[in-house]
Formats: sequence, structure tokens, C-alpha cells
Amino acid sequence: MTSTDLITPVILCGGNGTRLWPVSRKSRPKQFCSLTGEGSPFQDTLRRLEDAGCAAPMVITHADYRFIAADQLAETGSKGHAILLEAEGRNTAASVAVAVVHAMSEDPERLML
Repeated sequence: MTSTDLITPVILCGGNGTRLWPVSRKSRPKQFCSLTGEGSPFQDTLRRLEDAGCAAPMVITHADYRFIAADQLAETGSKGHAILLEAEGRNTAASVAVAVVHAMSEDPERLML
């Protein structure tokens, strides 16, 4: 295992989709909408990680978006990822805390980005 394999990227995909209305809506917030190209910002982030040499990304999103996140992960060919679901949005700090607990339960030496 290389040192970069120890780095787990954490992608936070929260938000209600209200700021970019009408493109972004509660049922499909901005992170999952194609805004500037073929893919969504979420998919663009996944593609940027492909050659970074990191471990598979950890994705944190609201339970309402679990299927969209899984579909878009599959569309990019991203494999071996963890999708953690928020039952209720509690902002960034709570999401990062959940990511830390999950990562540490798998490997106490793991670094997160």
C-alpha cells in the first residue's frame, strides 16, 4: 500500500438545490445537474480523482439523493466507494464528523481529503 492509498477523498453532496433554481431543484440539487459540460459537478469531481492515486472516495449525501449519487457514480465507472447517508441535513461539520468516524473504523491510520 502506498502513502496515497491511505488518503480517502471525501465528497460532500449536500444542499437543497434552491440557489440555482430553475435548473437546480430539491428533487435534483445543483451537485447532480449538468451545469457546464457533460457531467454534473459531482461527476466532474469523481473524474478529477481518477488519476490522483487516492483510495476510493467516500460520498456523503442526503438519503433522498442516494439513488442519484449511486447512478452518477456508476456512470463515471467509480468503484469501491462508500456512500454515507444523512437522514437529516446538519451542515458540513456533522458530515465531516461522520466521515471521520467511518474512516477510522476501517483504518485508524487513514488520512482524509
